[in-house]
Amino acid sequence: MSVESVKSSATRDTRVLAVSNQKGGVGKTTTAINLGTALAAIGEKVLIVDMDPQGNASTGLGVPRETRRVTIYDVIVDGRPVDEAAIETAVPGLFIVAADPDMSGVEIELSQADRRSYRLRDALAKQGGNGHSRYDYVLIDCPPSLNLLTLNAMSAADAVLVPLQCEFFALEGLTQLMRTIDMVRQSLNPALEIQGLVLTMYDRRNALSGQVAADVRAHFGDKVYDSVIPRNVRVSEAPSFGKPALIYDLKCAGSQAYLKLARELVARERQRRQAVAA
Repeated sequence: MSVESVKSSATRDTRVLAVSNQKGGVGKTTTAINLGTALAAIGEKVLIVDMDPQGNASTGLGVPRETRRVTIYDVIVDGRPVDEAAIETAVPGLFIVAADPDMSGVEIELSQADRRSYRLRDALAKQGGNGHSRYDYVLIDCPPSLNLLTLNAMSAADAVLVPLQCEFFALEGLTQLMRTIDMVRQSLNPALEIQGLVLTMYDRRNALSGQVAADVRAHFGDKVYDSVIPRNVRVSEAPSFGKPALIYDLKCAGSQAYLKLARELVARERQRRQAVAA
């Protein structure tokens, strides 16, 4: 099955990025929340899709569980429209399709379903209809494991954005992720690419952080973003208040780093579009 046959023209103006790393605790959800906020702050219309049953991205954007009436579960399992599930956040231009614990049963419920690995892709292909405007970016916050939810995210994505913690075991998790991406390319989404790697939780006082960053840059070259997300107390505190770090404390080092990352991502995407058009 070709990419063209499963990817509708409705999503061609929307760049879909899976924020993924199979190692937990690397700043994946934090990156999805704050990068989405930063992109919205510079004028992009952004949708975050919370694909993790824990629903941390939803909580971190201040969406209480009792208000999650239509969730990603309803989209994936019952075919509800993305436009119906999208909730406007307190950040202008930033929307989220929330998750809830029901997501943990998706693998069983879709065991015999048609196009079970393409449910999210099919749903995103229809977004922007019925008077709704399309998003510029869709950021999918993936679970930290390889399951049907992760496969749905990578099947739906144009590319993978990889947050990478600047600590000893980071490269081990990255190796697992690269195997998964190769598997998805071979079986589900041949056009899937690595959009970039983001170094997170960087501590300039720690020599190991510098060594990990140097090793990653030596191996992946310009795929690694220049912007580095520092270890920052204000970024860690923000989710407990149901706010992105940029709303909680715009001036802190973490918030400023995510704004820089958003600008760099948009510039990188502009260059990609120009190269494709040439």
